[in-house]
Amino acid sequence: MKVLVYPHDLNIGGSQINAIEISRAVADLGHEVSIYGPSGTLVQQIRDLGIEYIPAPKPGRRPSKKVVSELRHHVKSRRIDILHGYEWPPILECLLASFGSNTTVTGTVMSMAVAPFLPHSVPTVVGTPQIAHVERQLGRDLVAVIEPPVDLVHNNPGIGLNTARFRAEHGIREDEMLIVCVSRLAAEMKREGLLAATRVCGRLSKDFPLRLVIVGDGAARDEIAYLADSYRNDISAPVILIGELSDPRVAYAAADVVLGMGGSALRAMAFAKPVIVQGEQGFWRTLSRESVETFLWTGWYGVGEGVEKGEETLTEQLERLIKNPQLREDLGRFSHSIVESKFSLRAAAKRQVEFYEYAAGAHGGSRRGRDITLNSVRFARYKAVRRLQKMMGTAAADDFNARTVVGNSLAGEDRAPLDGGL
Repeated sequence: MKVLVYPHDLNIGGSQINAIEISRAVADLGHEVSIYGPSGTLVQQIRDLGIEYIPAPKPGRRPSKKVVSELRHHVKSRRIDILHGYEWPPILECLLASFGSNTTVTGTVMSMAVAPFLPHSVPTVVGTPQIAHVERQLGRDLVAVIEPPVDLVHNNPGIGLNTARFRAEHGIREDEMLIVCVSRLAAEMKREGLLAATRVCGRLSKDFPLRLVIVGDGAARDEIAYLADSYRNDISAPVILIGELSDPRVAYAAADVVLGMGGSALRAMAFAKPVIVQGEQGFWRTLSRESVETFLWTGWYGVGEGVEKGEETLTEQLERLIKNPQLREDLGRFSHSIVESKFSLRAAAKRQVEFYEYAAGAHGGSRRGRDITLNSVRFARYKAVRRLQKMMGTAAADDFNARTVVGNSLAGEDRAPLDGGL
């Protein structure tokens, strides 16, 4: 198959890293894969992995006429079989570019909710069984689950990263516990937890030798940095923001404990680190044998009982790990075993190829035309609401990460088979 993959962005982020890594693994299975997108920090990783990179224009308003025109040209000239968009803007642009061709459009949504105006006729992959369950209830039958995978060849405790130099570069003593958070510093989903972690680690540093290192960049950086500076003393800064790293693996490898959600939590697990999963509304929970089934259902995220309870919850979770080195070691081994058994990149690539084949078989027709008409109305309504929110200053930057799927569905429900109820 000839596959053109179109991530929504090529700067550091979980969805786009998944797109790149799965693309490489799909190519390793014998398919011809290229990646299309506007230039960003991940372009070098694409090239290092030996994947063809096709530059895209900056899209501006979405969907972009210029992007659609370019995609249509690439589909025709390259005889693309599968056009695969990641997140709603590329999915819509791929769909528009595919009209008049035999190309199959598929989508992947790694946000915590699926945009309601995405046509149900587009075969769609989501990141958790819970989201898939909700989407099937809403009538989206062409849906499958591929949890964010981890490349265990390049992410594991034995790859020889220079963790001592990383600690030295950031002034972290050997006797200090290193707590790491690798994250976009976004206003939605991330900001609340990052501010809570900064306050908690700032206070705990008065009683325990520890440092919190935050790796990443984004709109909330200045606010987090200002708060971190308030805990600085004459000896050290207990909370350090080091910005974005094009290759953050050394930060995971150097950590004693990792705070994170989604793909970041999984990468920490690949390095055999104990992980406290971050969510929203005060959610913090340590990955353990007691909590793993919940995370396998909801994804590496959760919603707590209120923002005001978050700092107390995180303090309890951290103190337990700080005081018990053996527990940290046991939980690290357990987290690695989960990634190894359930989240390998090769398994995800095989499932992705199966989904492409299924989507190609289910491709097309009058249903897609009816779907587009219906969802054009929904999209117009969405854009109108967004314009109003922007005028009022209440618009979310990551709008479908700001509307998460939350439910109490049974964690035991299995993921649907590819040939049964997608």
